[in-house]
Amino acid sequence: MKPAADRYAVIGNPVAHSKSPGIHARFAAQTGERLTYDRLLAPIEGFEATVRAFIAAGGRGLNVTVPFKLEAFRLADTLSPRAQAAGAVNTLVFSESGIHGDNTDGYGLVRDLEHNLATALAGRRILLLGAGGAARGVMLPLLERKPTELAIVNRSAARATELAAGFAAAAQIAGCALSGGASDIAHGRYDVVINATAGSLDEQLPQFDASALGQSTLAYDMMYAAQPTIFMRHAAQHGARCADGLGMLVEQAAESFYVWRGVRPDSASVLAELRAQL
Repeated sequence: MKPAADRYAVIGNPVAHSKSPGIHARFAAQTGERLTYDRLLAPIEGFEATVRAFIAAGGRGLNVTVPFKLEAFRLADTLSPRAQAAGAVNTLVFSESGIHGDNTDGYGLVRDLEHNLATALAGRRILLLGAGGAARGVMLPLLERKPTELAIVNRSAARATELAAGFAAAAQIAGCALSGGASDIAHGRYDVVINATAGSLDEQLPQFDASALGQSTLAYDMMYAAQPTIFMRHAAQHGARCADGLGMLVEQAAESFYVWRGVRPDSASVLAELRAQL
């Protein structure tokens, strides 16, 4: 008799919309890994209890989505350096040693930019729109690629300045000029402009100077939809090349799969399949 398949899931509220079960099912089929992957709806006030019940039932790991990434950070007994830097956790690993927290979001973004979109980050000027959790989660991986400049623009200039200050040491190591503030701090054309706000969900365009955009710019929205987002449409009007965050979703999932199983799946074929389904 074959041993039971290892159990994994994505936990969130809401979670019914998550594409993660389909993504990980494809990864498992590719690699021959024996696992199941489900959706786990946790009450807003019941995240820890839901996680511990999943562990007690034999669960091996969880992906964590909104609104629980900060709670997952606090729940973890140990943290990876990238989770520590992000201040949030999107991947939990359960073992006899306890609960380990990781964050694969930044890896997923960088992998999508460099591998799928053939956009080098080293030596480039990067503009990051937003200073919330999504922006914080990608800061260290972006700095590790050694851009010449990383500017953070946010509606609240204080939050952008605070975020930049938190990564000043990493920027110095990378040899990167790091700044944060309101929409008027970023000047001239950027090689990559990343929308890390959730504005596209409500058709809201983040505030930034359109002079940042040009034909040599990649405008990247972390959100994704069947049609180009408002940010992508705006960027295209200024000549920029545009991409959404579907590739980031697949690549961060592939990294979580690798963290859990020690096997790296083929993300390109899964991304192509999901893109065709949108």
